[in-house]
Amino acid sequence: MSHNVLYITHRGERHQQSALAGAPADLNVTMLRDPSKQEIIQNLGGKEFLITERMETIDADIIAAGTDLRLIQRLGSQVYDIDLDAARQAGVAVCYAPIRMTVMVAEHMMTQMLALSKRLRESMYIISLDKEWGMPPTECDEDQFVVNFTSRQNIGALYKSTVGIAGFGEIGIELARRLRCFETTVLYNKRNPLSKYAEADLKIAYVDMDELLRRSDYVAMLLPYAPEVVGIVNREFIQKMKPGACIASCGASGIFNEADVGAALASGYLGGVATDTFAWEPVRRDSPLLAAAKNPEANIVLTPHTATGSVDPASEPDRTEDYANLVRLLNGQPLDYRVV
Repeated sequence: MSHNVLYITHRGERHQQSALAGAPADLNVTMLRDPSKQEIIQNLGGKEFLITERMETIDADIIAAGTDLRLIQRLGSQVYDIDLDAARQAGVAVCYAPIRMTVMVAEHMMTQMLALSKRLRESMYIISLDKEWGMPPTECDEDQFVVNFTSRQNIGALYKSTVGIAGFGEIGIELARRLRCFETTVLYNKRNPLSKYAEADLKIAYVDMDELLRRSDYVAMLLPYAPEVVGIVNREFIQKMKPGACIASCGASGIFNEADVGAALASGYLGGVATDTFAWEPVRRDSPLLAAAKNPEANIVLTPHTATGSVDPASEPDRTEDYANLVRLLNGQPLDYRVV
C-alpha cells in the first residue's frame, strides 16, 4: 500500500533529488520548493504525512486542510514555525529531527571561535620553537610552574562575550544552544525575525546587521548561498565591526572577499579569522587567505569545507532518516522527538 507525503523545502534541485532518492518505496512523495501557503493547502489533500524544513509557519489553516494528515515531521531541532495547539486539537502528531550534519557545523563553528579566542594556532607554533624563554625548564609540582611562559598576548574567552550570528537557520539555533554554557550575549540577524517566544526560549536578541557588527566580539557567518551574499564580507563590512573582533564562517562558499579579509587580519583590525568555505573550491593556491596563513603566528583557522565531517565529495548524502518517523508510525512504533 502506498502512502502519500508532502515534502516542502527551501533547498535546490540537488538536495531535492537526494531527499526523493531516500524515500522508502511505499511512500509517494510530492516535493514543493518555496510554496505559498495556498499551494501547501492545495497539495495537502490525501496526504498522510507532511515533512517540512526551513519553512515559514505551518499554521492552523494548513493543519485544518490536512484532513488525512497523521504526522508533521520537522527536519531540524526547532518547531517554532508549527502551530502546536492546532496540531494537538486536530490529533496530528508533531516531531522534530535533529540533523547530524547541522549539529556538526555548529560544533565546527564553536571550534573556530574557541581556537581564535585562545590564539591556538599561534600558541602551537610558539611552543614548538627551540627556545628557553629566558629561564631553564624546571620540573613542576603544586608550587612550581610558570604561567604563560612564552608571554602570549591577547588571549581571550568566549565566556560572557557577545556573539553575533548572521543568518539564523537550523545551524544558528544549534549554535545558540551551545553558546548558553558560555553565558554569552547572542545577537542574531535574519530576513524574518523569530517570534518573541522563540527568542526568549533560545535567549537571543534580534538586531539589524550594522548593530550586530558593531557590538559583536565574534561574528558567526551562517548566511546561505544567494548571489547577493557573494563577497559580502568585504572592507566596508569589516569596518563596521569593532576593532579586534573575530569573524568565523561556516556559511556559503564565496561569502568572503578574501583579499579584504586577509588585509584586515594583517593590519590587526580583525583579531582573528576562521573559515570552512572559500571563493573557489578546492581552494586556489593564490588565495589571500592561504597567503595569510603562511605566517605561523597569524590568528587564522582554515579548514577544507569539512564542517559537516568526512563526507565523500563524489557521493550524495543518505536522506533515509528524513522518513524514519514516518516508517515508525506505519509500523506502530514510538515516534522519536515527539512534541505533540
